[in-house]
Amino acid sequence: MIPNSRTTGGDRLPSLTGMRFVAAALVFVFHASLAMVFKNPDVSSDFTEAVAKAGTTGVSFFFVLSGFVLTWTAEPGDTGRRFWRRRLAKIYPNHLVGWVVALVLILATDQVVNSRDALTNLLLLQSWVPRFDVLFSMNDVSWSLSCELFFYLAFPLLLPLVARIRPERLWAWAGAVVAVIGCVPLLAELLPGQSGFDIYSFWLVYALPPVRALEFVLGMLMARIVLTGKWIPFIGLVPAGLLALAGYVLALNVPQLYSIVAATIVPIALVIPAAAVADLENGPSPFRGRLMVWLGEVSFAFYLLHRLVLTYGHRALGERRTWDIPEAVLLLVAALGLTLVLAALLYRLVERPAMRFIAGSARREPKALGRAPVPPAAEAQT
Repeated sequence: MIPNSRTTGGDRLPSLTGMRFVAAALVFVFHASLAMVFKNPDVSSDFTEAVAKAGTTGVSFFFVLSGFVLTWTAEPGDTGRRFWRRRLAKIYPNHLVGWVVALVLILATDQVVNSRDALTNLLLLQSWVPRFDVLFSMNDVSWSLSCELFFYLAFPLLLPLVARIRPERLWAWAGAVVAVIGCVPLLAELLPGQSGFDIYSFWLVYALPPVRALEFVLGMLMARIVLTGKWIPFIGLVPAGLLALAGYVLALNVPQLYSIVAATIVPIALVIPAAAVADLENGPSPFRGRLMVWLGEVSFAFYLLHRLVLTYGHRALGERRTWDIPEAVLLLVAALGLTLVLAALLYRLVERPAMRFIAGSARREPKALGRAPVPPAAEAQT
């Protein structure tokens, strides 16, 4: 996940900021279903089934959005080193706090810490290891940051390549990337010695950074489509949103490996630029209000903390304890509120100061990383 609130001038895209919290909330409700707080087994089962693909949908949204926003906000003449410093300042301080909090909670609940797995997680290398205990170690949601780190390392190399694509060929390239994403689950099923859903096929589709980078590249292409004036006007925010709902329903009804990315990738790739165009044209959008923008700004911190709140909050109340519907709903709302409070503190005390410090020092460095020229009116950022 990659929030971006750095101002570079030009038009702003507040809807994309607000939509980040929607994606984070999807991940929250998925992990809330894993907490198993409902006493009624039918209610628990129905809730789990309804939100079963919310987590993967939210993460895929973040990966596509990351490519879109970083391409949209790429500064003319920026250097790779400055870019990497800004990105590390954005994700690593928060990650470090989450890692330390997870370590304290693990030790406080008498669990065993594997030092090798903990170090792998600390260095954000866990997504390269096809083992569940490594991939989901410590603050388990940080596996996605391992992918994001790879995206950031590759971005200065990918940006000039994407910028060289002729505008009239951008849609074809986007379609090709979607086709490759659709083939990944098939490839996973054909791995020697693999059958159906197992750690290696799951890892290939779900966590391997170069594979998940396909979504990041698709986001870059969609940004270029809007920047070069090749967006299709009739794909507005409402039609794209309805397609996103249809994609989610499809994800609930296809085999597991295809539900992770392939089933929802087209709607996700359309709803992000549709929201950007709505902001550029001052069209209607439910995501650009002050509250939604604030929620989007703290969504990265929210994402990193919510799993710890849900897991260890439930442990504190009784790990196997369940409640009737009103009490269970109230507890989940309380967990949501507590996570928001903690996220606001993390954002204010860690994330923003780190970004200000790095941004101030980065201005003194020379520039060298460029991008293709775009129309002045299209210059914008979230």
